[in-house]
Amino acid sequence: MRPHYLRQLSKRRKTTISEKGIEHGLNPRKKDRPPLCASTLPWSPIFRSDFKALGILIMTKNLLVELGLEELPAYVVTPSEKQLGEKMASFLADNRLSYDNIQTFSTPRRLAVRVTGLADAQTDLTEDFKGPSKKIALDADGNFSKAAQGFVRGKGLTVEDIEFREIKGEEYVYVTKHEAGKAAKEVLAGIPEVLASLTFPVSMHWAGNDFEYIRPVHTLTVLLDDEALDLDFLDISSGRVSRGHRFLGQEVEIASADSYEDDLRSVFVITDAKERQNMIVEQIKAIEAAQNVQVEIDADLLNEVLNLVEYPTAFMGAFDTKYLEVPEEVLVTSMKAHQRYFVVRDQAGKLMPNFISVRNGNAEHIDNVVKGNEKVLVARLEDGEFFWKEDQKLQIVDLVAKLAKVTFHEKIGSLAEHMDRAQVIAAYLAEKADLTAEETADLDRAAQIYKFDLLTGMVGEFDELQGIMGEKYALLAGENAAVAAAIREHYLPNSAEGDLPETKVGAALALADKLDTLLAFFSVGLIPSGSNDPYALRRATQGIVRILDAFGWNIPMDELINNLYGLSFDSLTYANKEEVLSFIRARVDKMMGKTPKDIKEAVLAGSTFVVPEMLAAAESLVAASKADNYKAAVESLSRVFNLAEKADATSQVDSSLFENDAEKALAQATDELVLSGTANDKVAQLFALSPVINNFFDNTMVMVEDEAVKNNRLALLASLVAKAKAVAVFNKLNSK
Repeated sequence: MRPHYLRQLSKRRKTTISEKGIEHGLNPRKKDRPPLCASTLPWSPIFRSDFKALGILIMTKNLLVELGLEELPAYVVTPSEKQLGEKMASFLADNRLSYDNIQTFSTPRRLAVRVTGLADAQTDLTEDFKGPSKKIALDADGNFSKAAQGFVRGKGLTVEDIEFREIKGEEYVYVTKHEAGKAAKEVLAGIPEVLASLTFPVSMHWAGNDFEYIRPVHTLTVLLDDEALDLDFLDISSGRVSRGHRFLGQEVEIASADSYEDDLRSVFVITDAKERQNMIVEQIKAIEAAQNVQVEIDADLLNEVLNLVEYPTAFMGAFDTKYLEVPEEVLVTSMKAHQRYFVVRDQAGKLMPNFISVRNGNAEHIDNVVKGNEKVLVARLEDGEFFWKEDQKLQIVDLVAKLAKVTFHEKIGSLAEHMDRAQVIAAYLAEKADLTAEETADLDRAAQIYKFDLLTGMVGEFDELQGIMGEKYALLAGENAAVAAAIREHYLPNSAEGDLPETKVGAALALADKLDTLLAFFSVGLIPSGSNDPYALRRATQGIVRILDAFGWNIPMDELINNLYGLSFDSLTYANKEEVLSFIRARVDKMMGKTPKDIKEAVLAGSTFVVPEMLAAAESLVAASKADNYKAAVESLSRVFNLAEKADATSQVDSSLFENDAEKALAQATDELVLSGTANDKVAQLFALSPVINNFFDNTMVMVEDEAVKNNRLALLASLVAKAKAVAVFNKLNSK
């Protein structure tokens, strides 16, 4: 057997490389090709150890590329760092430059990548190209035809390079093209194209230029070991100069690709995001131990903070205990969302009048920094305290009345109209979800008022608190706990994997709100296309699917949507029903996650549009597919489904037309089949029919000349299909 590197190489190129070719330094296809060496083999880093084992010497260097920019938005830094690494890897692969490893770096003012073990030259490229057959390539006189001449010309070769090779008894034109590898320095001239290919959510112009980029570019550093390459990007010439910390550092020359981190550390820049993150966490842990407190290190906040600083120093500040009388959610939002502070609690979990912040700099004059941050936070807390007191003077009934003047969407109408439709939908859902009379009354009351807090001062200032403050103000106004909780929970889930409502009333209100949102936007033609979804309708629909599954509400979605489209409102007429149904099916598909494609398609094509049952059926089929009887059972049912497609929909099964016991047995089994229990039970019940089905096909010809008998047998199969489709369309399953 050939060594693994030779097997892999032969798959990567049309030219075969054999052990003999390695041994003699020749490619066996052509005696006059250049000897094989490190630069002529098409290889990637995973083969390096093999070449060392063969004694092939590989000259390598380390490459550093750093782009210095104005401060980037924190949310852009990490994705851009990752993107730069991926783009560089693609660039090197496309240009046949091997390497050992790619390491990326980022701070708010730079994106960088270091490639270690970069080959000093491209691999040579030798490729075979198949052309027209010999009879087309040669004319009657034996000269090369225009077809052959055009083929070789397109490859940059001449007819002298043509050779004929026999394939399956017929000869074809073949040419071999050899492209010598360029020196790495010559290839790396394309680095500016890599930088230009980066994409960002926002871009800008500056200095009268016509190009766009995420932020103005200040420096470009490109080093091959310790040699600075001369390149240009957006009117910036490369060199070895980088910028240190904005306040503590200065410009610094990067000595070599290997000294990058140390050179910038000397000017108060920690280029490795992971190192900065560890510094922040360790500093917070030290404060926790010294102050005997607990600090909530929120992962998203931590990522944002580390992308705001180049040299982190964590510190603890304080605020007046009087602000603790304001709801905790207001204080936490003020600190985390608006000031990017970490929340501090005592060992019992109670919120403390303290916060942790991270300075972009060292510990010098840290007391002044603490005081400045405390002063800024107090202003936010004063706002929260003011709105908390003022909002309690408002009446819910007055706020609800004002919602008639608040636009939900200019094509759809007001928030009050949206709530009116949602209230009607909620009443319908209460019946379908078997809510108690008390739950139904609570749902109706919540549906009447659930958006009122949007007009409070607190939510106007802190929009992250919508729903949360609605619950608190509702309780203060005397609403019962179930109504108040539903007001908060109707926003859930607020992300793809976000928390779901915990109460039935809250879940039903969330469904009603999301359903009207979905139907209203689709009705006025605001339907998501591609990745464009400005009104987050995919997220809302995903929420609908998740809630139905979590609460086990077996409400057929086709029946539900049909009934909702039958409703009449003065404010809006629902339209585009089929598009809505397809959109919901797509969300169910997504909920199935990594379920094999054939199982997804089989379940989605079934007659059941009950979300929990569909998800359970998919899960059950995945489990069943690992069993020994899966292939045989699916093949049997698939055969039934395939033939049943030929059945006349109006035909009925007539037992008097049965001609053998196999027909009677299948008819009896079909009549007695009542799919019940769990999804696993239903699949097992269907799979148990496999021997009966096989016996039927072994002893019965379905497509006979007698039309009555044929149609009766097709009708029998169709009756089985009608029941089996409640689980899946089995002929869509792959049984191979």
